Amino acid sequence: MNTLQEFSPVLLFAAVAVLFTLVPIVIAYILAPRTTGEKTHHTYECGIEPYGSAWVRYGIHYYIYALIFIAFDVDVLYLFPAALSYAKGERVNEFYALLMFVLILALAIIYAWGKGVFTWKRRVYP
Repeated sequence: MNTLQEFSPVLLFAAVAVLFTLVPIVIAYILAPRTTGEKTHHTYECGIEPYGSAWVRYGIHYYIYALIFIAFDVDVLYLFPAALSYAKGERVNEFYALLMFVLILALAIIYAWGKGVFTWKRRVYP
């Protein structure tokens, strides 16, 4: 009985989280229009009639840039608070560990640069 009282805030939080998830879905389902027309399943591009196929193949460079951006974006978000906590100079060993982490990231950038990941290959259309 005592453990149930200890975990009651967690259960309350989980119930509220489920409600915050389900209530907007139910409201959207109730308020959503149900009519279908001639252009219901057409692609809408800012009021311009679409032409051509929507299935266009993109180059792998877009995905590589996206992966590199996400990896370094997350790392930078980690580095700012870590650098501020080490700026006081009390924990020198942890600062050197952080410096090694940044050097490994720099090596990854140098490797990608050497492999030609950052060079954009332009296609020439006939």
